[in-house]
Amino acid sequence: MRKTGLAAATGLGSLVLLLAACGGSGSNTAAGSPTSVPAASSAASAPASSATAVATATKTGGKGSTSSAKPHKSVAPLPSGGDQSIPPVGTTVMIVQKSANGYVLARADHQVVYTYSKDTKGGKPTCTGACAEAWPPVKGIPQAGPADVFPGQFGLVTGAGGVKQITYDGYPLYVLKGAKPFSTAGAGGSWHVVPLSASDIRT
Repeated sequence: MRKTGLAAATGLGSLVLLLAACGGSGSNTAAGSPTSVPAASSAASAPASSATAVATATKTGGKGSTSSAKPHKSVAPLPSGGDQSIPPVGTTVMIVQKSANGYVLARADHQVVYTYSKDTKGGKPTCTGACAEAWPPVKGIPQAGPADVFPGQFGLVTGAGGVKQITYDGYPLYVLKGAKPFSTAGAGGSWHVVPLSASDIRT
């Protein structure tokens, strides 16, 4: 009787262990297998969710929306194509410069420019030869600085030797040779700065 009961208990214990082993093996395969169906379903649904989120953000104008971004525009378009951040070769940028004589016309390198009292509006430059050595003409293609609005008009006139000289309101422009930036030391007598004002600068 005791042997029968022991055999029954041993058989029952073996059956429990067998069932537990089968159950454990099945659960490990389902949860840990990289090829399990639930994992594949999650991976397939992720892009769709991302696409839905982007579409929603674009429609509602959220922070992630590309429709709310505005392209950068330069303040003043250049006269020719290419890189809009720098002027084309041969361009002379003209600016409004604050000086000891108030706001005056200058080149972008802060060299104040002058007009000559012997020149006439719309006429050819009369400062030539030795005069032009001390007072070189302002050359190049004129362009207003991006922060400046000039009340007058820039132009070009052909001077001695075919030099193209920049004009402002019809008067040829010059710089004083050897002058320091911002200096108006050349003003006086026959030479005059071009007066401007603070209102000619965009704020």
